[in-house]
Amino acid sequence: MTQIIGVDVGGTFTDVVVFSGAGITGEKVPTSLDQSEGVLRAVSGGPNDVFLHGTTAATNALLEERGARVDLVTDAGYEDIIEIGRQDRPSLYDSSVDRPSPLVDRLRRHGFDGDRRALLKRVIESSPEVVAVGLIESYSDPSDERTLATELQEALSIPVLASSLVSPEFREYERLSTTVLSAYLTPSVADYLQSLDSRLTMNTRLVMTSSGGLLPFAQGPESAGRLILSGPAGGAVAAAALGRYHGHETVLSFDMGGTSTDVCRITNGVLAVGSGHQVAGRVNRVPSVPIRTIGAGGGSIGWADAGGALRVGPRSAGAIPGPAAYGQGGSEPTVTDANIVMGNIPADLAMGGSVALDADAAGEAIERLGSTLGLSVDATASGMLEVVDSHMEHALRAVSVEEGADPREAVLVAFGGAGGLHAARLARRLGIGKVAVPPLSGVFSALGLLLAAPRADAARTVMMQEGDERLAAEIRQLSTEASARFTAVFGFEQLSTHVTSDVRYVGQSHELEVEADESWQIVRDRFESTHLQMFGFARSGEVVELVNLRVTANGVPPLSWEDVPGPSADLQPVVENGVWDRRTLPPGFVIEGPAIITETNSAVLIQVGDRLEVLGDGTLEISLW
Repeated sequence: MTQIIGVDVGGTFTDVVVFSGAGITGEKVPTSLDQSEGVLRAVSGGPNDVFLHGTTAATNALLEERGARVDLVTDAGYEDIIEIGRQDRPSLYDSSVDRPSPLVDRLRRHGFDGDRRALLKRVIESSPEVVAVGLIESYSDPSDERTLATELQEALSIPVLASSLVSPEFREYERLSTTVLSAYLTPSVADYLQSLDSRLTMNTRLVMTSSGGLLPFAQGPESAGRLILSGPAGGAVAAAALGRYHGHETVLSFDMGGTSTDVCRITNGVLAVGSGHQVAGRVNRVPSVPIRTIGAGGGSIGWADAGGALRVGPRSAGAIPGPAAYGQGGSEPTVTDANIVMGNIPADLAMGGSVALDADAAGEAIERLGSTLGLSVDATASGMLEVVDSHMEHALRAVSVEEGADPREAVLVAFGGAGGLHAARLARRLGIGKVAVPPLSGVFSALGLLLAAPRADAARTVMMQEGDERLAAEIRQLSTEASARFTAVFGFEQLSTHVTSDVRYVGQSHELEVEADESWQIVRDRFESTHLQMFGFARSGEVVELVNLRVTANGVPPLSWEDVPGPSADLQPVVENGVWDRRTLPPGFVIEGPAIITETNSAVLIQVGDRLEVLGDGTLEISLW
């Protein structure tokens, strides 16, 4: 029987989910230094199976600055745009904080004045590994840029990326920076995907993009910048599917893994996809799920700063050596160690199904930090959990309160290996009344790969003021382009298309993304509703302007939420010392807190006054009041 295999590589564990028609399984294995080796050890399959992958290859290459030698070709006089940027400061009142340095050195930026022969000579002498081409007006007319890119490609026989294909919208700084970023990551992504591709036996191999859509492996290298959020996007896709199934109007997705925590807000079961993403302080204007990532996870290390204050993260123990409790050489105290000391993780739980815990080593690591701070073991562990919860609370407020949404109206969907341990406490801090811990919560991002759809995107800057009669024609033309691109990439026709637009009042310097329509009145109504929610006011007398159009062509996901089997009604609950085995809990079963629920890949903590009910699909719904 054909299997659908989803593999999501994280900083600490590699998550694997396999659907075989009759059932679905999930497991964790420690992430290897060579990600492809870990993936190959974790999975096996035949040619008829489907392999879906979430990877941190692009993210790691950027954070570790392992990118390519990139040359930038742009119009003469504009060579320094990627360094000048928007002339803003990352921290307005801290003169010691600066923006990241450009990914292209000054000597590798070439101004094009029309002399192709001279340009080609300069680029050849520079010996780049990848070339990024970004002419200033190419968002309006890309023909010259694409011709130049083709000529450079033929002469150099190396990857050449045109900005009109990578980020085909106006604003030259964002467009050039995004193209340079994608060029910088191209060789790393290509090496990783090609190495893995050559050793996989499955004929169908797709990789997750930052937009939450699937793309063939062969397309990955030329879309390297679109893989920055490849792993976290899977969790957001799955959270959206769960929210849609249960009819939740607003979902806050909370994915706490070993190295980081990823959060985002989902409305009416629809995963918003914007284009204003930044990673490590660098612009990456590609279709992206609006995920906020912070360095807070089970492996985050506790430490004392120069002033003697307790801090947690962003440094992580990772997979090797991991938390002290993993017994693999780690000696620094982590959030996982703190949870063990506080009794939130049973000492006999095998993390990832294979890593036995050493509670004594966890206590010793916490004790060493406590002696530095002048605190007891319990006070140090409790303080670490309070600090990391504060970091995650701020992240959740950033995707809700700061965007005009009330978190008290949301359901917190908690997953990842550590999500269920912290969810109830975070919900209380935010005034959230319900927490949902989904089935396969420890490997939920890998499950999201199976719920994602094949996807192709098209975008265009149109600059139309309210009433412009070209609106309907532009939408139809771009929809046709997206559909054709989908067919060219996947070899079959898309299931549906979705059109969005960037809209602003004439004279504004920023836009809001809203669902597009051929009716100007509907566009205006949607824009003003969003503007009111975000900023608290709308200007009904002002003319609106539609700046960009974007169309997404979607295929059929490998699975839907209805395909995920729920627990059997014949199960008999098993509890020992207040610790429940999740695999034994039937639908409708209720647990009053305090209690701990464990499964192979994660644990859930419910506190005094909490009420947990097992829903029909296996979701654990925790009511706090």
